[in-house]
Amino acid sequence: MAYADLAHEELLALKAELEEAYGELKARNLKLNMARGKPGGEQLKLSLPMLDCVTSDGNLIASDGTDCCNYGVLDGIPEAKTFMAEMMDHDPANVCVFGNSSLNIMYDLVAGGVLYGYSGEPAWKDQGTIKWLCPSPGYDRHFRICETLGMELIPIELKADGPDMDKVEELVADPAVKGIWCVPQYSNPTGTTYSDEVVKRLASMPVAAKDFRIFWDNAYCVHDLYDETERRERVLDIARTCVAAGNPDRYFKFASTSKVTLPGAGIAAVAASADNIAVIRKRIGTETVGYDKLNQLRHVKFLKDRAGLDEHMKKHAAIIRPKFELVVKTLAAELGDTGATWSTPNGGYFISFDGAPNTAQRTVQLAKEAGVVMTGAGATWPYGKDPLDRNIRIAPTLPPLEELEQALEVFCCSAKLATVESLLA
Repeated sequence: MAYADLAHEELLALKAELEEAYGELKARNLKLNMARGKPGGEQLKLSLPMLDCVTSDGNLIASDGTDCCNYGVLDGIPEAKTFMAEMMDHDPANVCVFGNSSLNIMYDLVAGGVLYGYSGEPAWKDQGTIKWLCPSPGYDRHFRICETLGMELIPIELKADGPDMDKVEELVADPAVKGIWCVPQYSNPTGTTYSDEVVKRLASMPVAAKDFRIFWDNAYCVHDLYDETERRERVLDIARTCVAAGNPDRYFKFASTSKVTLPGAGIAAVAASADNIAVIRKRIGTETVGYDKLNQLRHVKFLKDRAGLDEHMKKHAAIIRPKFELVVKTLAAELGDTGATWSTPNGGYFISFDGAPNTAQRTVQLAKEAGVVMTGAGATWPYGKDPLDRNIRIAPTLPPLEELEQALEVFCCSAKLATVESLLA
């Protein structure tokens, strides 16, 4: 019987039963982690041979003659630009390869709008209140960039096919709205992939701000869980779609190898129009005289090309697919009666869990007290405020399978107990 249909006395009895089970779990003194989206140790081992691809007695000269040990080259060595262009489906001439973090690039480009502006418009800091659209649930670090820089964050419902475009089109009639965050393929945390219609509307919609930008973080563009064609989701290319709509400068497109090779030592890139790339190159020259070209070189030597990348990602999928399937199977078996729902993604790094209203914070608290760390409840919404207090991002990749099974036991018990407490309140 569904929890919501239980009588008061039945709920009290269930609460006592769950508290006993929770006490037993707590007594195990577990120290498990399902927070963030860190690759597990087995995944990291896949890329350790990359560290042997660049050695002191090897060829450290890029294809254009650049000495990768020395200063210079702001936008990436040619072979790294070509590799990331293949990953991002873009012209290498309009790709810039930087350091290990695409988030760093995004911060720089938002800050560039604040300090200097875009499209010949005044700096955003001189335009009064600046607003940013935030499809939610979404990636908290995206939201934090704009919050840190003093912008007003506007949550937009993330539907099954992407952001609520009726609402987006309504809001961009305000010239104070300067951008929107998008994770278009296997979105963090829901696993949503934007439909062609959504991409076309984003590219073609009338906007009041000439300097409006789509920040297109295609972080999971190669992160399929399944080989079957029907389960390998793909998103329409924002660059070509913007060009076709007559808005070639509207987007910045991002990707990285953070969850492909070694998260702390990957490479990241931005792709954009020729005009936008010219602006980026000019501004980036003020803050650096060149990124780590040896790391760019070792990535190309290790992964080689798109075919090599795809083969490498199949190895990742073989490791993490059973973890995702275990989560979905466990949630269905344990929480079907609680009123909770969850995503069943075909790729990416997360499963989005929606418990009963007013239970997410309590569930995360109970799990933590029993030794299982989750990403904080509310993190998937601007300002950390989930209006219904129900969404939790589950990251199943870090723990080994046997530890993940234990973590899920704690999580499910915590979610059940939080639900019963809410119903009794």
